[in-house]
Amino acid sequence: MLNYLKHVQYSITFGLTLWLCSGVALAQKKNSATDLIEQAMQGEHRSQYHVARDQYRHPKETLGFFGLQSDMHVVEIWPSKGWYTEILAPVLRDSGKLYAAGFSLTAKHSPNWRKQMQRDFQEKLAAYPAIYDHVVLTELSIPEEIDIAPRGSVDMVLTFRNVHNWMKGDYADEVFAAMFRALKPGGILGVVEHRANPEASVEEMIESGYVTESYVIDLA
Repeated sequence: MLNYLKHVQYSITFGLTLWLCSGVALAQKKNSATDLIEQAMQGEHRSQYHVARDQYRHPKETLGFFGLQSDMHVVEIWPSKGWYTEILAPVLRDSGKLYAAGFSLTAKHSPNWRKQMQRDFQEKLAAYPAIYDHVVLTELSIPEEIDIAPRGSVDMVLTFRNVHNWMKGDYADEVFAAMFRALKPGGILGVVEHRANPEASVEEMIESGYVTESYVIDLA
């Protein structure tokens, strides 16, 4: 009986120690990611126009809420002019991986303005190799290009203010399916979107560019 009680006491103490150590390690990891986000926000590679928008877009708080860590494999959907890429790329460069799933340069239905924006984005990355040299370029264009990263390989997929565009193109379901395929089981889908009033119709959402929270949740 005495040996049994000693074993139970040891097991409880050992388990508690592991839990405390894990909690401390997680907190340190989170603080490290926060520091890297703050450093990236201050980087000379960032567009001054983009920096001026920090006060409205709150990148540190947003990425912290999603749980971004520096060793994650992450997909950014349609980075456009690279507002968030400027922050994500340096945070993930050394320990993680960033897939930038941009506009297609080859898809039949990709309009010229998207192709030009993608070329500009790639030139932006090429101008700062010390920041962007590890970014993996992929494409997302429904229905031709749907493999935004190796299937089941990424910890997080992020999309910023894109859902209304997919609804307008009538392929939101296909995009969400592509994001699901890329994510690991239990991975994180982070969606930022203009939020409509709860009673807004689908037609009103498409016209205004504001989407209800419940509609996005249903898509996900």
